[in-house]
Amino acid sequence: MSRGNNGNYLVIALSSGKLFKPSIRLWERIGIDLKGGKEIGRKLTFFDQREQIKFIITRPKDNPTYVECGAADIGIVGEDVLLEEKKDVYRLLDLKFGKCKMVVAALEEGEQEKYYRNNGHRLRVATKYPRIAGAYFKEKGIYVELIKLYGSVELAPQVDLADLIVDIVSTGRTLQENKLKIIDEIVPLSAQLIVNRISYKTKHKRITNLLQEIKKFISLESDKIAEW
Repeated sequence: MSRGNNGNYLVIALSSGKLFKPSIRLWERIGIDLKGGKEIGRKLTFFDQREQIKFIITRPKDNPTYVECGAADIGIVGEDVLLEEKKDVYRLLDLKFGKCKMVVAALEEGEQEKYYRNNGHRLRVATKYPRIAGAYFKEKGIYVELIKLYGSVELAPQVDLADLIVDIVSTGRTLQENKLKIIDEIVPLSAQLIVNRISYKTKHKRITNLLQEIKKFISLESDKIAEW
């Protein structure tokens, strides 16, 4: 779906948070003027007038919604959001930054084997990602009770709210600080470039030109990008 109200401008949605600065860096490296992005303050939109590009800043989980509904033509979003939200957008490219992984974790003193056998009760799993967690345990044939939390899922096993957690891990430091260990890795994750389905047809030339520039940059700087 597309509202088609963006005129001649190409509208690009950037996720706030951890992906914001690497996203700004990416556009700068391919020659887009982002002076406005460095001085945004509380502004949620800024422009490259020369290239006729409008940038909007969204919450990470809202990013694919803006793209799906046509309020933005292109978006940069974490792969975890795409897997969890299942929005109707095209995934154009893995951008190779923002790398992390979705894992299953439990308290360090627990025995790994017990989490994959029948314990006489349904395992409780705390997570911000019930869709991803549910699909994982269903594939394993393990019947679980999913407990959706919106923050600090590492606390759940410590206060006996859950047996396990499913969450994103980057360095693993937070797990270690909370005496948790990784039981299994569900999927590796990274930043993704997505596009509105109709925009990909109506603004195809502009989008594919940008896509080729990004691909060229990634091919030349892939090692450096992974450290962003």
